[in-house]
Amino acid sequence: MIRVLVAEDQSAVRAGLVLILRSAPGIEVAGEAANGERAVELARELRPDVVLMDVQMPRLDGVSATRLITAEGLADVLVLTTFDLDEYVFGALRAGASGFLLKSAEAKDLIDAVRTVARGEGIVAPAVTRRLIAEFAGGPGGGRGTRTDPAVLDGLTPRERQVLSLLGEGLSNAQIGVRLEMAEGTAKSHVSRLLGKLDLRSRVQAAVLARELGA
Repeated sequence: MIRVLVAEDQSAVRAGLVLILRSAPGIEVAGEAANGERAVELARELRPDVVLMDVQMPRLDGVSATRLITAEGLADVLVLTTFDLDEYVFGALRAGASGFLLKSAEAKDLIDAVRTVARGEGIVAPAVTRRLIAEFAGGPGGGRGTRTDPAVLDGLTPRERQVLSLLGEGLSNAQIGVRLEMAEGTAKSHVSRLLGKLDLRSRVQAAVLARELGA
């Protein structure tokens, strides 16, 4: 059972999200939060698998809440965004969000995204992540300001470099396994190791790094 905490300040939107999630087999809504501060409190108390996080919330914004939740290892965070507020999306990426989903997404896409993040495969909604990665890596004001030093890859094995490149393409563990002719579990292990070596919090950050370096 995938336990989800829904953090959204608009009660009608939150009720809709909860209704969709409760209709899905294998998903349980563990709690609801109307502000970022409460989201962090409930994440600590309930230890959900996934936090569905709106970026604009009172008392503590979604980016700050995401940073606290990921820093403490409380849950993976799936951010809801509209893309007319890119600065919030970039902040959530830096804060360690595992995935991004448009608020206009269909119910099926929401459910699929939650399940994807729960599996540890944080790159979801390819149309979202392609734009996010492209703008974060190369767009003015959204990126890191300077390109990352290629020397950060020196500690990776040739296989890990291949995996990083495929993360940059937005592939899942299963797709990486097929491309590199290895078991999905082996691909997942490679992803976990390279995230650790590169001191990254999420696959999305790894994808951005791959794009920045042309890996």
